[in-house]
Amino acid sequence: MSDCDALAAIHNEAWLNAYRGLLNGVELQRLVSRRSPGWWKGALDRGVTIKVIEVADEPAGYATYGPCRLQNLAAEGEIYELYLKPEYQGLGFGRTLFGSVRKELKGRNLEGLAVQVLSENQPARNFYRALGGKLGAKTWYRSAGKRFELSIYVWPETTSG
Repeated sequence: MSDCDALAAIHNEAWLNAYRGLLNGVELQRLVSRRSPGWWKGALDRGVTIKVIEVADEPAGYATYGPCRLQNLAAEGEIYELYLKPEYQGLGFGRTLFGSVRKELKGRNLEGLAVQVLSENQPARNFYRALGGKLGAKTWYRSAGKRFELSIYVWPETTSG
């Protein structure tokens, strides 16, 4: 399986697992279908920073990250996405991936970290709180005519976690 196929599969499985029931089924399928292997090839070609975690030499999850895009936060780095295939959730792989990304951001001299989470996604909110994230702000996202609240978790320093 190519890297792009693997990233698309991880994204699709994680999104369907996380957002089924939170997003309209048709809208969810539309959003998932946008992240085809071709989309991932374009992302890689544009230089999007992606870290993949493997289990038994198979991609199990990924994170995308870089400079913080959010204003007025005590964070210079941001994890844009962190997803695992459902069968690897709750086993410590997300914590490992998160820690690896924090370390890399610190190595780039990006102090502090922010993550945006759909507020209705309680498992993700619990995950980031368990890693020491503090609710720093809330914002909104509009999709298919519906307004969704986003919770922004912050870690002012990247030295632990």
